[in-house]
Amino acid sequence: MGECLAVYLEARKNKQTSMVYQSPAGARDLLPLDVAQKHWVEERLQQVFHRWGYHRIITSTLERLDTLMAGGAIQRSAVIQVQDSEEELGLRPELTASIARTAVTRMAGTTFPQRLYYNANVFCRTPDSSHNRQLEFYQTGVELLGSEGLLADAEVLLLLAECLNELGLHHWQLILGEAEITQSLLSSFPTTWRDRIRQAIAQLDRVTLETLPLSEDLRARALLMLDLRGHPADVWQKVTKLSLDAPQQAALHRLKSLIEILDRCFGVDSSQSSPNFPVILDLSMIRTFDYYTGIVFEVIGNTTVQPQILGQGGRYDRLLGLYHPQGKTIPGIGFVLNTEDLQQALLSANRLPQATPASDLLVVARSPAAYAAAFAYAEKLRRTPAIRVEMDLGDRTSEEIRTYARQRRIQQIAWLKDDGSAEVEGLGAGG
Repeated sequence: MGECLAVYLEARKNKQTSMVYQSPAGARDLLPLDVAQKHWVEERLQQVFHRWGYHRIITSTLERLDTLMAGGAIQRSAVIQVQDSEEELGLRPELTASIARTAVTRMAGTTFPQRLYYNANVFCRTPDSSHNRQLEFYQTGVELLGSEGLLADAEVLLLLAECLNELGLHHWQLILGEAEITQSLLSSFPTTWRDRIRQAIAQLDRVTLETLPLSEDLRARALLMLDLRGHPADVWQKVTKLSLDAPQQAALHRLKSLIEILDRCFGVDSSQSSPNFPVILDLSMIRTFDYYTGIVFEVIGNTTVQPQILGQGGRYDRLLGLYHPQGKTIPGIGFVLNTEDLQQALLSANRLPQATPASDLLVVARSPAAYAAAFAYAEKLRRTPAIRVEMDLGDRTSEEIRTYARQRRIQQIAWLKDDGSAEVEGLGAGG
């Protein structure tokens, strides 16, 4: 018995000593190079936002569950919930709901329109999330609140185009739909089958549409809706086969006017190879969120073997009213860019930094008596904007110091003497 206990205790000891501490499943650590690349993306996008008059907003990572689920935008299963004895809380899976809540409750006295942007992490559990599936993501986006109509839609889409071009991503396309037109076209189908048809169109499931017990006319209409995607001129021609009422005609006219504005404005004062805005019109586009009331869109990057969704957005004129005490309607439109997907696209295009920034100078004290002088010398240099200065912390030979500097791509070493004078040594490409 004593021998068995000894074996058990030894096994536990070995397990404890061999334990490897890792990040939680679904979480991700960003190393310095990851951070440098992420900062490269965010800094350039921020410059664009500032030029367009947008201001950064930071909202709480933690939200009430009813705030996140307002309008049916987010399902409870997608929210990573936080246990609390008094109320149901969750980590934000996106920013639009949080910004809408903030705008209504904290910015009621401000002048509209409000132009807001954000850089933030979000937490989301997708339906296909496995044990190791990523749960934390980084997003950059804008919200234009308090302005409706053609010009506001055009501003957001042109801003999106400038963001992508500023990053050097010129091979992209915008998939543009119109939620009201799509919903209106769906209304002609029987209510018993409407959800099935909507789901089939959203998933591009032609087989289901062909097998549903619909009349020949309705089946033809459903299949035609599935094909309302392509070059705008081709889609306009297909739409004429549908009998549209006055509101549908008006929405279609607004969409045509929007594309005309985008075409006229895109590439002005730039070297765009194509004069037209790179848009694919998709009147079959169906978003899972019910709060969209106008244009909806996705931006697709074509820099990799497999096209990837870099961002999405749309108009949501009823969402802010859900948070308003009196139900006041405040229009809104915005987009979100997936920072990590942007990084992947930029890596394939060789646009991102391949290494962390090197320090400009390494300061070394020749002896203990020169320590104070070395710190003072380094501090003086650091007052120069954008200069990086490291201090050597001792216990290395001169050759070890030079080897370290070369490995870290530091071009100069300042050797500080006891009297405070410095001897600067340059390290060339050859060392």
